[in-house]
Amino acid sequence: MKVAVIGAGSWGTTLAQVLATNGHEVSLWARKPEVVAGINEKHRNPRYLSDSLLSENIVATLSYDEALAGARAAVVVTPSNLMREVAKTLSDIVDANLPIICCSKGIEGGSGLRSTEIFALELGNAERLAVLSGPNHAEEIIRGLPSATVIAAASPVTAGFFQDLFAADTFRTYVSDDVCGVEICAAFKNIIAIAVGLSFGLGFGDNTAALLMTRGLAEMGRLVLACGGQTITCMGLAGAGDLIATCTSAHSRNRSFGEMLALGKTIEDFNSATHMVAEGALACKTIKTLADRYGVELPITNMVRGVVWEGLRIDDAAPALASRPLTTEFWGME
Repeated sequence: MKVAVIGAGSWGTTLAQVLATNGHEVSLWARKPEVVAGINEKHRNPRYLSDSLLSENIVATLSYDEALAGARAAVVVTPSNLMREVAKTLSDIVDANLPIICCSKGIEGGSGLRSTEIFALELGNAERLAVLSGPNHAEEIIRGLPSATVIAAASPVTAGFFQDLFAADTFRTYVSDDVCGVEICAAFKNIIAIAVGLSFGLGFGDNTAALLMTRGLAEMGRLVLACGGQTITCMGLAGAGDLIATCTSAHSRNRSFGEMLALGKTIEDFNSATHMVAEGALACKTIKTLADRYGVELPITNMVRGVVWEGLRIDDAAPALASRPLTTEFWGME
């Protein structure tokens, strides 16, 4: 079938390749003309994963209308801060039943809405919406290295449709009905990866990284539960799986951003050097909306936000966390 992929960054390009390798005709929407030209003429994305030869089943376009014409599904892979804009654009093009899967990781600023909530408001028919997340480094999946992901949807039919669409020998797909939990985990793990990057950049070791990852997982669980998700989701691919991959891998843009922060660099330096968005830098601000709404305490998240946005000195961050009162390990998740 024809599938429209909206967004030609590293993750969008990779998912387009997965779909094309599965035999589908992929129409890949890109924002930049040079990306469209590179994919259509040389079967390579000149900005992202440029060493990877892409399938001839992928055709890039600058036009939303061209990308979606005749498509039987849409895969949205734009930065999370553009979700509202993309949803509004698609609302004028797609019909009310087109299956749409959101593959970006973040919470909308101000509203605290998740991607599927935004799409449901702008397009209606939440039953046809799904979300995809997991320990999925684009650099490995596009090379065919074994990976797995979780696809969550309120409708089992929608979840099964996308499970079959993406499933491949080296890309295993699981389904879930916990859309809320999967989306919050997807955004949250990027914040913890920044904290781990900061700790390594400051010269701390594996024990510190493990401390931040496990306590970060506890924060994730408290927020997921408060927002109506299932805490068990935090132990799956979208939670612990993605957290491990994002915090420990050299491919991780959020961990790399944390390491750059420890060296005195800024978010502008990171964006300029990588042409990528460190989603955790946005998430540590936007998740505060949910934390305040539900009265959830998130000390590591607050520390990251303080360092990135509020002028907290990095040298003061660790002592502030270490001076917190001692408590039970799983407080707030009963």
